[in-house]
Amino acid sequence: MAPSAHRQGFWGRPTSTLDWCEENYVVSYYIAEFWNTVSNLIMIFPPLCGALQTYRDGLEVRYICSFLGLTYKGSFCLHGTLFTFVLPLFHLKQQCICFSRYECFKEENSINLFSITLLLIFSLSVTVVYLNWKEPVFHQVMYGALVASLVIRSIFIATWVNPWLKPLCYTSLGVFLLGFLLWNIDNIFCETLRTSRHHLPPGVGVVTQFHAWWHILTGLGSYLHILLSLQIRSIYLKHRPKVKFICGVWPILHIEPQKKS
Repeated sequence: MAPSAHRQGFWGRPTSTLDWCEENYVVSYYIAEFWNTVSNLIMIFPPLCGALQTYRDGLEVRYICSFLGLTYKGSFCLHGTLFTFVLPLFHLKQQCICFSRYECFKEENSINLFSITLLLIFSLSVTVVYLNWKEPVFHQVMYGALVASLVIRSIFIATWVNPWLKPLCYTSLGVFLLGFLLWNIDNIFCETLRTSRHHLPPGVGVVTQFHAWWHILTGLGSYLHILLSLQIRSIYLKHRPKVKFICGVWPILHIEPQKKS
């Protein structure tokens, strides 16, 4: 992506390997890419509520880690400062979700050290290679491979094991793919989008910040993936999972107490 207009802000000259389509320091002197930064908040506060609910329900630690992995936002810092050093360990949230999804039919509280070690080696290897090579395409391909393995596993379970979970599975996948589409539009038509924002009212121009929409939609999609994993696992363990909505909008999974015989 070509660098945006060189406005000087609080964090100085960008050192990140990418400079996204949102122009720097337009909204705030203290935040390099304002909308790309604040859109990460959807991946911080709702998953914290999910982790708390999971803890209250006494469910396995892997799902608490999945929610907390979603809240760890190197992306928030990266877009806020455009500094290379804020690169997080390669996609902790997807690592946790993958582990939970592939281990969902094991004994309760079982720990597969081989799977954990394999995921950690993969994560560390990608992080080290990227820090030395600094090739964004490599990072994107590795992320895509991780997501693809998660999608394949999810579709298999929703098709052959728990077909009644198809709506949640395909909703989470559809939301994620919509975010991916908007991310590509933002990359391909960046110059056109930037030009249009100068001629549109501010409130309308914000809607064209498609990388910010990518954060929002992938955050929601990842959250729904964790709910799907929780529901699959809860059904396997013969719990009584029930989806509830906070303020009638945001979904959480609540495990109802077992009925006494």
